[in-house]
Amino acid sequence: MEYYDFLIYGLAAGLVFNVLFFPDVDPVIGTLYAFAAFGTGFLARPLGGIIIGHFGDKIGRRPMLILTLITMGVSTLAIGCLPTYETIGAWAPVLLVALRLIQGFAAGGEWGGAALFGLENAPQHRRGLWGSFTSMGIGLGTFIGILVFAITSAAAGGDLVEFAWRVPFWLGGALVLIGLLARISMPKEEAVKVADSATIPFVEMFKRRPKEILLVLGVSYGYNTIAYIGFTFFLSYLTAIGYESTDALISQLAYSGVLIISAPLFALLSDVIGRKKVMILGGITMAIFLFIYFPMVGTMSIPMATLAFAITGLLTGITQGPIPTFSGEQFPARVRYSAMSTGYQLGAAVGGGTASFIATWLLVVFNNNPTAVAVYGAFVMLVLVLCSLGLRETHKLSTAEINDD
Repeated sequence: MEYYDFLIYGLAAGLVFNVLFFPDVDPVIGTLYAFAAFGTGFLARPLGGIIIGHFGDKIGRRPMLILTLITMGVSTLAIGCLPTYETIGAWAPVLLVALRLIQGFAAGGEWGGAALFGLENAPQHRRGLWGSFTSMGIGLGTFIGILVFAITSAAAGGDLVEFAWRVPFWLGGALVLIGLLARISMPKEEAVKVADSATIPFVEMFKRRPKEILLVLGVSYGYNTIAYIGFTFFLSYLTAIGYESTDALISQLAYSGVLIISAPLFALLSDVIGRKKVMILGGITMAIFLFIYFPMVGTMSIPMATLAFAITGLLTGITQGPIPTFSGEQFPARVRYSAMSTGYQLGAAVGGGTASFIATWLLVVFNNNPTAVAVYGAFVMLVLVLCSLGLRETHKLSTAEINDD
């Protein structure tokens, strides 16, 4: 439910925010501005990871996860109530960015805690699978968000601009109650005890694991860049080349539906053959497929576009499934929330926060030639592969061994 809230902003940015909040510029430039506003949420994610991670290591995962969920729900509901540029002028995009920053702070603190809840409660040889439940949640939240936007778009006759765009945000604010009930019912775990109560996990992790944090950052940068190109940029690209918004959303449903299944399957595979092998497989296959994706959607065939999105979801799941456990297993338990959240969210800010903006900018610079976007995607996949190679293989280590300082 929390990632439904975070990700519907990306859908709205790709479909209507250019018109609603940046109407005085060319539509392509307006989309560029909308994606820039989308990216501001990623600026706050490292801060959320550091602060929420600190208290998550000190007092426990559960209270922090409840806090992030409430924060996300309130800010999402507020976005749905925002007046547009036509009503209050320049204050509209300013308020939009402010609420996006709050969303980013909540998401930055949420991901690590939710992933660790699975990882730290997993059976010995299924940590990859249990860690991937967070990835499944992201896929499911994305699927629900796209489904709600598709239904809303169809009900509004394809016109999301007037009023219909608000409905998914209002619904997201209400649906957060479901996630809140789930988190309140979580077992209340003991906080990890540290030798010195004055120890600051954020400081300690940089002393003990600087290389691992940088490598996790690189893995996260590669994964998040591709994930958000696939989620937000590909959607706006389809509408830009002539697909109806409802058809584009239906294609995105295939992406999310396949992702929900592929992420746990490849996470389970990482429990068997190793995290590194699966991550490298995902990086290489995605880099190759990017050069195939654009010709597929360029046929202007809805079935072909849907197939292209389904393959994108399959290949995204190869890296999305193992990444929570692969990242978390690099750090001992007492600084794990802070360490994995900081590394991952910094990578998400650099990669995911700029992905759609850079992809759109490349289209502008290279006269709408999408090959430039494919080259950029292949580059970030190379970064993911190289950083994965630098991290230790952990799938055969016991829980006690990965918790050892």
